[in-house]
Amino acid sequence: MLNIPHLINSQRTYFTTGKTMPIKVRLQALKKLYKSVKKHEGKIHEALFSDFKKPLYESISSETGIVVRELQLAIKQLEFWARPKKVKGSLLNFPARDYIYYEPYGTTLIIAPWNYPYQLALTPLIGAIAAGNTVVLKPSELTSATSQVLEMIIQEVFSSEHVAVVQGAIPETTELLSQRWDYIFFTGSVFVGKIVAQAAAKHLTPTTLELGGKNPCVVDASVNVSLVTKRIVWGKFLNAGQTCIAPDYILIESSIKTSFLQALEKEIKRAYSSDVEASPDFARIINEKNFDRLAKMLEGESISFGGQTDRDQLYIAPTIIDNPSIDSLVMADEIFGPILPVISYTSKADIERIIDRYEKPLSGYIFSRKRAFTNWFLERFSFGGGAVNDTVIQFVNEALPFGGVGHSGVGSYHGKHTFLTFSHAKAIVKKGNWLDIPIRYAPYKGKNKLLRFVLKWL
Repeated sequence: MLNIPHLINSQRTYFTTGKTMPIKVRLQALKKLYKSVKKHEGKIHEALFSDFKKPLYESISSETGIVVRELQLAIKQLEFWARPKKVKGSLLNFPARDYIYYEPYGTTLIIAPWNYPYQLALTPLIGAIAAGNTVVLKPSELTSATSQVLEMIIQEVFSSEHVAVVQGAIPETTELLSQRWDYIFFTGSVFVGKIVAQAAAKHLTPTTLELGGKNPCVVDASVNVSLVTKRIVWGKFLNAGQTCIAPDYILIESSIKTSFLQALEKEIKRAYSSDVEASPDFARIINEKNFDRLAKMLEGESISFGGQTDRDQLYIAPTIIDNPSIDSLVMADEIFGPILPVISYTSKADIERIIDRYEKPLSGYIFSRKRAFTNWFLERFSFGGGAVNDTVIQFVNEALPFGGVGHSGVGSYHGKHTFLTFSHAKAIVKKGNWLDIPIRYAPYKGKNKLLRFVLKWL
């Protein structure tokens, strides 16, 4: 059995040698990782299909393609990111020059989820390595095939003192969380996120928590219904709805609800055919536990479309629920599956009443041609990030920080933001010796008036 405390101590010892610090070493590691992920792309796609029948297109677009882009960006920009940044100085320190130095935290833990088991494991790891840390990566036990390929890649590229993979389930994760880390990065549910936060607090360990929430999607009567439903169906049913930023429920202006429901049905059939279960483009639910949780949400609801289930195949059809009760099971918490409630509204007050019932979500979406209405939504509601007249697309821009707020998460990452997340910004003032202004030194008698004058004009 893997000795986790010994592994962590070996990484901490390795970090103190300074071997992870040179930019040249970090770049070599990233380039070696790039070659390995490219070489094993086929195995990754096979593993993702084995774990939950993820379509090849989705595997490329939402898993391997994103990892490759993140690596390319980090390799290209790392020297610039890591360079000390000169900032404007303060006259109080004159003569001096002020800088921000970026230093790694040290020994870090990354806990990855099952829904995007490859991409959500490697994208934070890329930033951690770029910043000069060591990493212990805990992949999901629910996607065993992908986790095995991840371990193979990591062992091919890194020594265990630099980066190591710990496989296992709750016991292994519990033991990992009982150790002292310099930084913890967790992606997963709000429930487990609270456990991670509690464990980190015992050692005052800083964390990034990428969680979730009940993401609203508001649609008003000014839209092109055909285009809107195309974009909603894509974002909602990508990965069979098992996406933390997918629209969780629709708030539709009542005057277009009937045409909207008809257009949703038409678009689902266009995307996945009339026999969705036979479509090669629709993934499966990850396991029986999640299947049962989702199937229970369908009981007693008014199903406008879909509703078919097959537990043996872990298949739940893309399902539209018409006006569920706000107190129903499907509206109680994040759905995280291919079930889409559609609720009508007639006023802003209706929208506020529903969205305000829930904690701040990870994402928010609005479809409208009315600028004032759009601005009202963006300013009135707090959420991690989102899009206007589309869904999910905020995730693909590495220049945008990705993260939650409140119960949907703490901190952010992607591109340079990942490097910054895994770096401590160290403030440094380099003081000149050619002039030493005496006002700051004791004794202070007779200096108060001059001090007030100086502070007034700074």
